[in-house]
Amino acid sequence: MLNPYEQRMKYRDNTESGTTSGVCDGYLQTNMITLPSEYAFEFLLFCQRNPKACPLVEVLEAGQVTPRVADADIRRDLPKYSVYKGGKLVDEPLDLMQYWQDDFVTFLLGCSFTFERALNEAGIGLLHQQMNKVVPMYQTSIPCESAGRFQGNMVVSMRALKKHEIAEAEKITAEYPLAHGAPVHIGNPVEIGIEDLHNPDYGEYTPFDEDERVPVFWPCGVTPQYVGLNVKPRIMITHAPGHMLITDRPE
Repeated sequence: MLNPYEQRMKYRDNTESGTTSGVCDGYLQTNMITLPSEYAFEFLLFCQRNPKACPLVEVLEAGQVTPRVADADIRRDLPKYSVYKGGKLVDEPLDLMQYWQDDFVTFLLGCSFTFERALNEAGIGLLHQQMNKVVPMYQTSIPCESAGRFQGNMVVSMRALKKHEIAEAEKITAEYPLAHGAPVHIGNPVEIGIEDLHNPDYGEYTPFDEDERVPVFWPCGVTPQYVGLNVKPRIMITHAPGHMLITDRPE
């Protein structure tokens, strides 16, 4: 297995671009959202008010491209990015060189991929890894606390677990507050506003036997992307769902 730096160089060279779930186990992974500086304070406040969905790992100063948590260039060292203009997705590039502006402020937020190694070590198998899919993510009716222009509902990631695994999974993930912590909902997805589990808003559906497994939902770092689109900034850049920054920081 490559170390985080070696793995990031593959992304920088565009020789690999897949999901980072299960890649460089043992190291913290982060979501990324980049905004013009005029939005930075309100978004920082939004993260502080919604720490389960938006656990802050680091905030880079305007124009800064190298975070403290990784010997990386955030413009080039994620496997894939999403670029939005006026609330619409306009591109999914493999690097940001053509889009970068000196007034950009970047936020790195904890990711649930970080706790997946611990679940695997406890013998809790994860279907999206076994199927080589991007974990399914859903918009919900769970409200976030607003901050200025940033307001909206939480996005969650779903992992279908065997019934006897759920209590252990809750206990394990609660120990990872920078990776969203414990689940926010277990069971019937309709109770949190998800009408069709087979059609996630992001990622890919992972089929499961409903007699054997139960859907378990964790807060997701795609939440600020979803909420940010309500604001419709002139430009907003994020990681592509499932394609995180792998840091040098042990989880």
